Amino acid sequence: MNHKTCMALAVSLGAAQQVAASGFIDDSKASLDLRNFYYNQDTRNAKAPTDKEWGQAFMFNYQSGFTEGLVGFGLDLQAMYGLRLDASGRAGKAGEDNTPGSVFPLSDGKAANDFSKTGATGKMRISQTQFKAGTLMPKLPVLTTEDGRLLPQTFRGYQVDSKDLQGFNLIAGKIEQVLDRNSSNGQGMSIVGANDPVKGKSSNQFYYGGVDYAVSKQLQLQYYYANLENFYQQHFLGLIHNWQLPVGQFKTDLRYFYSTADGKNASAAGRGEGYVSSGYYGAGVNAGKVDNRLWSALFTYGLYGHSLSLGYQKTTGESDFPHINQGQGRSLYLITNSQSLKFVNAGEQATVGSYAYDFSSLGLPGLRSSVTYIRGSHIQTAGRDNSEWERDLRVDYVIPSGTFKGLGLTWRGAVWRGNDSADKDETRLIVSYSIPLL
Repeated sequence: MNHKTCMALAVSLGAAQQVAASGFIDDSKASLDLRNFYYNQDTRNAKAPTDKEWGQAFMFNYQSGFTEGLVGFGLDLQAMYGLRLDASGRAGKAGEDNTPGSVFPLSDGKAANDFSKTGATGKMRISQTQFKAGTLMPKLPVLTTEDGRLLPQTFRGYQVDSKDLQGFNLIAGKIEQVLDRNSSNGQGMSIVGANDPVKGKSSNQFYYGGVDYAVSKQLQLQYYYANLENFYQQHFLGLIHNWQLPVGQFKTDLRYFYSTADGKNASAAGRGEGYVSSGYYGAGVNAGKVDNRLWSALFTYGLYGHSLSLGYQKTTGESDFPHINQGQGRSLYLITNSQSLKFVNAGEQATVGSYAYDFSSLGLPGLRSSVTYIRGSHIQTAGRDNSEWERDLRVDYVIPSGTFKGLGLTWRGAVWRGNDSADKDETRLIVSYSIPLL
């Protein structure tokens, strides 16, 4: 058993004499989440077959309450299983680079028939402060779990968060391993430039901490810090303001990241060992060194189910925006976190426009749609085109009542061009349903 899982179970042993306590049992929740996922990616300007994968996921989630007393103990459990229904495309077989598929891991050079992952999280609560050890799925500005395929990405580590101070949410933690969305195995963490599965470098030390401060019901301020040992240090500042107008609502979302080199990435010798970032340094003395600033502003106006957003994002410095990335997909806290591209190359400037509509205003509750267009230019990363763009379409429908209440249907379509000349069209079809067990 993984030592992190052992730690998680050990944290919960303090509850052994109190399991019958009403809080632990009565506040428990359990569900079986079902997800049917179809993925189709067509590379338009290269001699590559269409990437097609189709699978069914079963995800069991259990969350206990806390035992009674000054110090409460609890335990969360996860068991996830993905079954391959079809993998007839490029990613379902071993290509020349023998990389894993987009949805399923490789097994003997082919897409695995199935894969699974389990997790356990021991937790302890004092007042409004919680400590967790084991499986984590953070959703923070400096680290966000990726859930865009059959099974979600998970992490193993420790975290403490507190809401004891009115208006403040304090959080700190350490991550030691990541289990990617198409993997059953834990591994160290890396960044683009050093994440080659054979020769790349990784770290098992990712530290983070931050605070969310609600100045008022309309205004929230954020500060976060993150450090992936031997790769980068990162500071984040954020501001979210919601303004109720006489007609409609107006939201302002401002974000700023400041990233610098850490440990071996900060030295030429360390970068020579492979602790490098992607970027446009070329062969200079600072080649591969993390050096990035990224800021963005997004403004959204909403009225009667309509939502219109316009935004701008710019990176400066001589490296790409650093973030945890094993090469198997990631989700970033950026206004450019689109279905496929992320628009985080060195020097890149991106404009964002999106429109969304909630059909509840027309008497169709549960139906939503959106279209987003992002264009990036001034890319200075060697080997890339000078610009790239992506257009995303999305339709979601959750049946609001009746026999199939809660059944979710999602269609996502993306088109992107100019990314290393890999022009692609992508479709995802998702059917999801959650069965409450407790």
